[in-house]
Amino acid sequence: MRRTYAVILDAVTHFNNDDGWAMASHVALSILMALFPFMIFGTSLASFLGAHAYADTASHLIFDTWPESIAKPIAREVINVLTIERGGLLTISVLAAAFFSANGVEALRVSLNRAYRVTETRPWYVTRAQSLGFVVIAVMVIMAISFLLVLAPLVLKLARQFAPWMETLISAVDNWRILVAVSVLVVGLVLSHLWLPAGKRRLIDVMPGICVTLIAWIAGALAFARYLKEFATYVSTYAGLASIMVALVFLYIIAAIFILGAEINAAIIKARVRAEMRSRASELKSQATHDT
Repeated sequence: MRRTYAVILDAVTHFNNDDGWAMASHVALSILMALFPFMIFGTSLASFLGAHAYADTASHLIFDTWPESIAKPIAREVINVLTIERGGLLTISVLAAAFFSANGVEALRVSLNRAYRVTETRPWYVTRAQSLGFVVIAVMVIMAISFLLVLAPLVLKLARQFAPWMETLISAVDNWRILVAVSVLVVGLVLSHLWLPAGKRRLIDVMPGICVTLIAWIAGALAFARYLKEFATYVSTYAGLASIMVALVFLYIIAAIFILGAEINAAIIKARVRAEMRSRASELKSQATHDT
C-alpha cells in the first residue's frame, strides 16, 4: 500500500508540475481538429481502393467508445462531411488532410514524452513520418474491418442456417461493433505507449497505465454522460456550438486520463529503478563488509 501510494503521489505530482492539464487541452483540441481531416483522408483512400463501407465502419470504431449523447451529433456531422463528392486521391486537399490528421498523433507524442520524462532526440522529419505512418496504418486497419463487415452478414446467415444450436453465440457476434471498437482502442493505446515517445519500453512497463486508462475511460464516460443528462446546460449556453463543446470537454477528460496513465507507468518504472539501485547498493555494502 505504501508503494502504491508513493507511485500515485509521484504520478499526480509530476502531472500537475509539468503542465499536465495544459497538455490535456492541447491533445483534446488537436484530436478534435484532426478528426475530420483523418476521416476525409481515409475515405478518399478507401474509395480509391474500393472499400466503400469505410465511412460507416470508421464512424462506429471511433465513436462506439464514446457516450451516445456525445458521439451521435459529431458522428452525424462526420457522415455529412464524408458524403461530399471529392476529386481524385492525389489532390492537395487530401494530402493536406493527411498532414493535419497527423498533428493529432504529434500532440499525443509530446504529451507522452513529458509524461515519461524523456526528451525527444529523433529528427522532426522522422517523427512526422512516423505520425503519417500511424495515420495510414489506422486507415488500412479500418479498411480491413470494413471488408470483413461485408462478409459478416453472409457468415452469420449461413451459421444460423446450418448451426441453429449456436444461436446464443451468433447473437453475441451480432454485437461485434463494441467488441471491435474496444479491441482497436486497446491496440492503439499499446502502440502509442510503446512507439510514440522517445526511448524504449517493454509491454509489461506500459500495461499498468493502459489498464488504468481503460478503467478511468469507462468511469469518466459514464459520469460525463450522466452529468449531461441531469445537470448540463450546454445547449442553452453554446447554442449551435453545443455538440462541439461537449465533444471538446469529453476529449479533454479522456486526454487527462491518457496522460495520467503514462505518468503512472513512468512512476512505476522510476520506483522499480530506485528499488534495484537500493538492492544493488545493499549487496555491495554487504559484500564489502564480508570482505573486511
